Amino acid sequence: MKGNERAMVFDVQRYSLHDGPGIRTIIFLKGCPLRCLWCCNPESQKSNIEMEYYIDSCKGCGRCASVCKHGAIDMGEIAGRIDKTKCINCGKCAQACPYGAIRLVGKQVDTDEIMEQIKSDMKYFKKSGGGVTLSGGEPLAQIDFCEKILKECYDLNINTAVETTGYVPTKYIHRIMDYVDVFLYDIKSVDDERHKKLTGVSNELIINNIRLLRDNGKNVIMRIPLIPENNFVEEELEAMWRLANEIGIKEINIMPYHNLGEVKYERLSEEYKLKGLDSLKFSDDMEEQIEHYNYIFEKYDDIKVTY
Repeated sequence: MKGNERAMVFDVQRYSLHDGPGIRTIIFLKGCPLRCLWCCNPESQKSNIEMEYYIDSCKGCGRCASVCKHGAIDMGEIAGRIDKTKCINCGKCAQACPYGAIRLVGKQVDTDEIMEQIKSDMKYFKKSGGGVTLSGGEPLAQIDFCEKILKECYDLNINTAVETTGYVPTKYIHRIMDYVDVFLYDIKSVDDERHKKLTGVSNELIINNIRLLRDNGKNVIMRIPLIPENNFVEEELEAMWRLANEIGIKEINIMPYHNLGEVKYERLSEEYKLKGLDSLKFSDDMEEQIEHYNYIFEKYDDIKVTY
C-alpha cells in the first residue's frame, strides 16, 4: 500500500448518529457508477468538482458572469443559471459571488488530513462505541484512499463501516474486507432487468460481491430502498428476502423513498427523473403499505427489519 493517498470528497460529517453504531465520523466520497432514479445525493454521482446554484441567494449582480470566460452563466430570466455544456468547473464564479449563490461541491483531500480529523474524534468513538463510516457516492471506487483509511482505523481499533452499492471489482472487496466491521450494502433489485432500468447497471456483480462477503463471514446489513411504482412490489420483496435468507443476512434496513433531494437536481441544473412521485417515507399510510407485506417478513422471522 502506498503512503498518503488522495480522494475527491464532497462532505465530512462529524458527531453523526447514523450509518453505523455510536457517534461516527462519516466521509462522503464523490463518484458513483450507478445512476439510481431516486438518488437523493446527485452531487455524489460525478467524480469531479461541480457547481451548485442557489437561486434564493442570487441577487442578480452579474459578478459571476463577468469572470466566466466560457459564457456558462446565464443572466437572463433566472439570474446566474449555469450552462453545464459550457462550464469547466474552474470555480471562478463561486469565488466571485458575494452572496454564496454559487458553491463548489467536492474537494481533494488526503488520508493524513482525514486521519487527523478522525483521531481528534476518538474520545467520542470510545465512549459511544462509534467509529468511522465511508460513504458516497460509491466510496470503494476510490479504493486506494479507502484501503489506507480503513487499515489505519483498524490499527487504531476504531470501528469501521462502509456504505456500498457493491458495484465494484471483486478484487477491491478482497483488499478491504478484513478492515471493515460492518458493510451497509444496498440491494435495489434482484431482478436484473429491473435493476438496469432503475440504476443503469446489471446487478450480477453486486449479488456476487455480497455473496463473497457472507461466504467470508463478514457482517453485512442489507439496505433496501423502497421506491413506489418501481421496486416496491410483492415479487421483488419476496426475492430480496429470499436472497437475504439464503446468504445468512441477519438484518435488513428498509429505506422508504423520499423526494427531499429533488431541489439538489435544480441546483446542479440536472433533471430529476422521478419528479411528481409522492414520498413514501412521509406519507400517512407508509406503515400500512409496508405492513401489507408483513407475511413476507414473518416468513423469514430470523431476519431483523429496521427502518
